[in-house]
Amino acid sequence: MSKQSFRDLKNEIELKSGEIDELSMELESKNEEINKLKLYSTKLKYEKKNLEDKLDTKIDYDKARIKELDDLQEKIIEKESIIEDKQDQVKYLRSLIDDYKSQIKSNSEELEIQLRKISKQYEELLNQKDLIIQKQDDMITNLTKANEEIVKSNKTNIISLKLQNEKYQEIIDKFTKTN
Repeated sequence: MSKQSFRDLKNEIELKSGEIDELSMELESKNEEINKLKLYSTKLKYEKKNLEDKLDTKIDYDKARIKELDDLQEKIIEKESIIEDKQDQVKYLRSLIDDYKSQIKSNSEELEIQLRKISKQYEELLNQKDLIIQKQDDMITNLTKANEEIVKSNKTNIISLKLQNEKYQEIIDKFTKTN
């Protein structure tokens, strides 16, 4: 072999060694990137798990809240039944009052005094009935508002969590495809 071809080979070997070193550095850089992406993917999986756990907790809480609202609905139905009974009682008392009014014309002053007592009791019952109805109306309004707010909040939370989950899934898919 001549000196020139030996030098050419030596130069070519040095060039190839330089290229090998560059490729090794590039490979090492790519390996670091892959490791970073793996760490990021693990972090995203952990965050996804945390979000799923939070969502499950929120769903359980909302189920419990709905159960409470169902229980309150049953109580409202019971109260409505009581109100209906009171209204029947009031109707009955009104009929009694009408009877007493007709007897007043033919009876003594004592019957008139008794009629006044019954009228007073009747007014108290009406006031109690009105208070009960007002309280029930207020309870129903408050429960309805609270239920609507919970439903709105749940829908917003579910939509937000679904969008976040889709973003994370896209990122995970991208990283999975690149790996």
